[in-house]
Amino acid sequence: MADGRGAREVGDRELAALLADEALMEMRSVARRARVSADGDAPAEAVVRLGEAADFCRDMLLVSRSSSRRPFRSTPSRRQRAMAKRPMSYRWQTYGPERRAWILDHVERAGLRWTPPPPLPTPRKGPPTLGLRQRLAMLAGWPVRTPPGRRRLPRRARVLKAVDSGTLRALYEEAEHRRLGLGKGGAWLDTHLMSDATHFLFPDPADYYWPDPDAGRPWWQCRVLLRMVDGEQVNGLLAVMPETYVALPSTVPRPRQHLIARTARLTERDTYLWGRDHKAGCGPGTCGYRSPVEERLFPLLPDPQDGPDQD
Repeated sequence: MADGRGAREVGDRELAALLADEALMEMRSVARRARVSADGDAPAEAVVRLGEAADFCRDMLLVSRSSSRRPFRSTPSRRQRAMAKRPMSYRWQTYGPERRAWILDHVERAGLRWTPPPPLPTPRKGPPTLGLRQRLAMLAGWPVRTPPGRRRLPRRARVLKAVDSGTLRALYEEAEHRRLGLGKGGAWLDTHLMSDATHFLFPDPADYYWPDPDAGRPWWQCRVLLRMVDGEQVNGLLAVMPETYVALPSTVPRPRQHLIARTARLTERDTYLWGRDHKAGCGPGTCGYRSPVEERLFPLLPDPQDGPDQD
């Protein structure tokens, strides 16, 4: 981090715009080097670097375009408040040492000063407690508010649906099959969902994922409240086509829909954090999950819980 006395201090949004431009320059440089390679083909390493730079560029564009004055569409969580104050918080916390060093190096080379954000609040485990303010907010209508300049979600999207584990897996499979970009379940989800639990979902798109068929977003970004195999409820995101969502039966009473929707929005742990904490104890002998690598290397191994064959 640059510490020159004459260096100008920049905020997260201004820095993100600068870094997005630097990432584009890096992509152009990698592409040029790949074109002049001896065999005329882009090596695999260049493809990986281009993908990483593109993802980083998109992250920075989202940060740079975030509004510091936009009101929350519902009561914000601790993490939401922290990220509104320092929009680089989540990215800085999830980037590895190499990417962090890259950011600080570009700050210094630009002759600027920037203070990295503090760690985000540790997500609370378990269901959130709805205070008086949150319960009174249920009287104000559906919690998903329309961003400025956007068209309101249709009435059929302002409904929460309850689904069983089989239906939820099918929704994830459809999202993956259609390559909608949000929703990757597979064997991992199949193993770690509580099989006999009820899960909930409702359209709750972020501003930058607000439905817009003309922009290539005909689907609805849904917030999912999943019950995992250990009983914990966590957040998830899933892209669902409107016709698929509308076809799901609506069985939850309206007042309870409001309560569950607000509970889901305030639930701080998601499937990523749950999976990270579960990883150390994950395996055929515990939860029954076998990774794709294990399936390929040891396709004939019996489940350790089955014990030896008996004559």
